[in-house]
Amino acid sequence: MSDITTDELKQRMDAGEKLNIIDVRELHEFEEYNIGAKLIPLGELPSRINELEQLKNEEIIIHCRSGARSNSAKMFLLDNGFTNVRNVLGGMLDWRSKF
Repeated sequence: MSDITTDELKQRMDAGEKLNIIDVRELHEFEEYNIGAKLIPLGELPSRINELEQLKNEEIIIHCRSGARSNSAKMFLLDNGFTNVRNVLGGMLDWRSKF
């Protein structure tokens, strides 16, 4: 599955789609600015993966500040049997520069 641009994500959010969005930044980053995603910091993902188990075959969109941590999270989930994980390219830096 290919990654997702901030433009595509914004269009889908504006259209009211029900999306599974996970924010893998740290709590202080999330508190400063968030788009309504579920917060699971990257370092906690291995111990909290069970929270995502019911989404194993659904699309999961992961974002962070720039796209690096979310790409790591994407690879971790794919390695653990998740089938449709997408990284938000450019992360919140790109998002905030546009919207």
